Amino acid sequence: MTDLDIAEVAHRAGVPASTLRYYEEKELIASTGRRGLRRQYDPAVLERLALIALGRTAGFSLDEIARMFAPDGQPRIDRRLLKTKADELDDRIRELGVLRDSLRHAAACPAPSHMECSTFRRLLRAATAGVVKAPRKRAPRPP
Repeated sequence: MTDLDIAEVAHRAGVPASTLRYYEEKELIASTGRRGLRRQYDPAVLERLALIALGRTAGFSLDEIARMFAPDGQPRIDRRLLKTKADELDDRIRELGVLRDSLRHAAACPAPSHMECSTFRRLLRAATAGVVKAPRKRAPRPP
């Protein structure tokens, strides 16, 4: 199979070309060369980009994702790390479920004021105590 142009890879992977250049700078992917001024990639880069996208969606940093590839470029994923991330997601899902349910209650609560609603006040106390956590700020995505 013939190499793919950067524009074709960007289109198929659903990311801007700038992201591909950034991933190349971070050594997550590598071009096979250039045709004129345009980078060329082996078609296998699409699978690697899918793995990167999955890792990003799961909340892994680019540095964590980079460590999931062996020097030969093949995936080398630590199963314990996956389990730990899944456990973190379970915790976050539970927290968000409590938050969602509390907000739905507050939206429909017949109390004249939210401050008179015991459920809403519990939500406020939980937020103050850090039990209801704000989403963690992620590192900015590449341009």
